[in-house]
Amino acid sequence: MASLCRNVAVLLFFVSPLIDSHLFAHASTSSPPITRKRITFLIGLGSETDDTDFDDHSSPPEVVPSVKIPRLFSDFVCQYDPCLENQEPCDHLKAKTGCLCPGRSGGDKPPHAPRIQALLPITEGENAGKIEVQWCAPQSVVSSYKVIVEGSDNAMDFGDAFRRGFVGSLEVGTKVCVEAVNNAGHSSPSDFSCKRFERPESSDHKLMAGVIGGGVAFILLLVIVAVVLCRRQMCQKARRESVIGLGNPSYKAERAS
Repeated sequence: MASLCRNVAVLLFFVSPLIDSHLFAHASTSSPPITRKRITFLIGLGSETDDTDFDDHSSPPEVVPSVKIPRLFSDFVCQYDPCLENQEPCDHLKAKTGCLCPGRSGGDKPPHAPRIQALLPITEGENAGKIEVQWCAPQSVVSSYKVIVEGSDNAMDFGDAFRRGFVGSLEVGTKVCVEAVNNAGHSSPSDFSCKRFERPESSDHKLMAGVIGGGVAFILLLVIVAVVLCRRQMCQKARRESVIGLGNPSYKAERAS
């Protein structure tokens, strides 16, 4: 009996590894295969999806949202100067580039008053002796301009593209006004659409004033230098007399008595 048990134990010792290996192989073949997870990232709104496989332990890429940089306000405003003449209208620039024109009143309303810039006397050329009137266009629809001189019954007409005109010689203090006109009427006079003529200072007068001022300053400088030198000479003379007197015996005797 003891020998039978010993034989059974030896048989189990050799058979058990075969059973374990068979069970492990059966278990491995019957278990489902291990698959990696599939991660889908959407890059940007409105764009096509980008399907990318990543491992379980890999970090997804950093998604940077697209930022729309706003354009500056100066990029939208049309490059239009109301004080320059013979330039392309702002409406045409808007149609070409899509820029913005300053707000203005329509042609069914009287225009705003233009702004007068300067009254300049002309000294050379064919218009010598006349006065050049310069103005800036208002923010309104304008068909023409009128330049009205105080004391004159006749107004001078200019087209809508003009920003300056010439009138005859004016007396100092004469009032000049510029009016804007369209189909609805004309602008009303204002403080900035009218200006009184003031004769500018002549360059010869300025030169003369500069010469006189420089001459007066030079004379004052000479006087100051003369006074300083005179006082210096007087002081030196007094010192010399004092030294000579100290070296004279009679002067010493007088001093001792």
